[in-house]
Amino acid sequence: QVQLVESGGGSVQAGGSLRLSCAASRYTPSTNSVGWFRQAPGKGREGVAAVLPGPTRTYYSESVKDRFTISRDNAKNTVILQMNSLKPEDTGMYYCASNSRSSWSWGVPPAQFFDNWGQGTQVTVSS
Repeated sequence: QVQLVESGGGSVQAGGSLRLSCAASRYTPSTNSVGWFRQAPGKGREGVAAVLPGPTRTYYSESVKDRFTISRDNAKNTVILQMNSLKPEDTGMYYCASNSRSSWSWGVPPAQFFDNWGQGTQVTVSS
């Protein structure tokens, strides 16, 4: 199975930016669905962004809309999550996930839709 590796997390002050990367261990077609999720301590996993194929569409949760941007770099088998105007409530472990077998029609799919997950990268935003 393709391994997903997240990177780019860290600690920033509110208002700052971070760029997360989700790199696949080998070639993955652009027909894969890829999502970014986060989980804060004591809370459930929240889907924040997704890029879906056929044609390429991007979706965001209301909590990050207009601040986060998801994009795909097919040449590098990487999906990027650019996070701007970060807030303390954005703090959490961020995971990327993919699905190469099923399709999703609209919106950020639920966690159960994805069958391949990375190990996560920590994002901490201080006020």
